[in-house]
Amino acid sequence: MRPEEIIIKPIITERSNSELEKGKYTFKVAKNATKVQVAKAVETLFNVKVLSVNTMNVQGKVKRVGAHEGKRPDWKKAIVTIDTNPQETSYLTKGGKEVKVNKKYSASIDEFMGA
Repeated sequence: MRPEEIIIKPIITERSNSELEKGKYTFKVAKNATKVQVAKAVETLFNVKVLSVNTMNVQGKVKRVGAHEGKRPDWKKAIVTIDTNPQETSYLTKGGKEVKVNKKYSASIDEFMGA
């Protein structure tokens, strides 16, 4: 699946807005998406470093209109924690030479609030 198919839309509630300061973003994702797929999709779409992904299946509510009763569809929610202070990483090669990798990651998702 492509990243655009995995991340359906952001979930903007009072609770999700309060979690933004901690680097936690909430998304509605495809029901068959795994945590690894969600992490890669967020990294690809928003150019951020994902630290962890928590997913949960949300059961659809039962609604009624007059005498008719129906059920809304079930959906999946993902809470993605990103690195708010990305730094360069370094590692040693076989010869003992230190190599630094400095990928340019964003510290926040600016598109989340429609900015």
